[in-house]
Amino acid sequence: MRPANIVTAVADILAGTAMAGTLYFSRFDTAAIILLCVSTALLYGGGVVMNDVFDAELDKIERPERPIPSGLIKKSSAAIFGTILLILGIASAALSNTHHQFPASVIIAAFIAVAAVVYDKWMKHHSFFGPLNMGICRGLNLLLGMSIYVPAVMSYWPFATVAVIYIFAITMISRGEVHGGKKTTLYMAAFLYLIVIAAIVITAQRTETILQTIPFLILFAAMIFVPLLKAVRNPAGSRIGKAVKSGVISLIIMDAAWAAAFGNLTLALIILALLPISLLLARIFAVT
Repeated sequence: MRPANIVTAVADILAGTAMAGTLYFSRFDTAAIILLCVSTALLYGGGVVMNDVFDAELDKIERPERPIPSGLIKKSSAAIFGTILLILGIASAALSNTHHQFPASVIIAAFIAVAAVVYDKWMKHHSFFGPLNMGICRGLNLLLGMSIYVPAVMSYWPFATVAVIYIFAITMISRGEVHGGKKTTLYMAAFLYLIVIAAIVITAQRTETILQTIPFLILFAAMIFVPLLKAVRNPAGSRIGKAVKSGVISLIIMDAAWAAAFGNLTLALIILALLPISLLLARIFAVT
């Protein structure tokens, strides 16, 4: 289920909530936020489990240490487990939506589940649509957080495209984890990273929160560019793997930067507090 990655998905929900808060200043329903966090955890976990199900034969060759090819878990059991996680994720989103006439949360959660399975089964190995599909999953996840206040989804959905770009970059370079990658791919990822940072800077300037956002961006840039530059010098699989791992976990810092850019410094610090939890889990469980 990749527990360290699940923490980054929860960070998306909190960032989306921060964005929604700029439109809706009343107190959000705490139970609804918790249910959305549970929903994204189940959806992410389910998506990753199904990824291992569909990649079971390939993993016998490339990643025999994974649970299914190693014989620790049966493929059929994993498929059932992954399906249950996805269904429960949608159900949790539905429970969070009881105060709204339009069921935005459950619709978005359903799209995430479908997009995850489509990626796992058909799109993963496509050079362009694979990364795009994965990016869409993450963009929808940010929208799931915004759905705490439905009008926010309509107003701020373009910001989800930034998450799509970022995950597109990470997924693109992750293809070199096993056999090594190309420097041109890494340079393209660096360019996409800069676009993401620029988007947050522009947002912070417009909301006049640049001073409180800059520290988060500095940390974010350090986390993603240091391992990426090392991979550029030597695009071996191990170095690319570290760049991908750092990029995934740095989603937490990016989400904290978004919260700061939208004026919610308290929530930004709460999101940032998830970073050590994710780093700890990354030492115990696989990230990629």
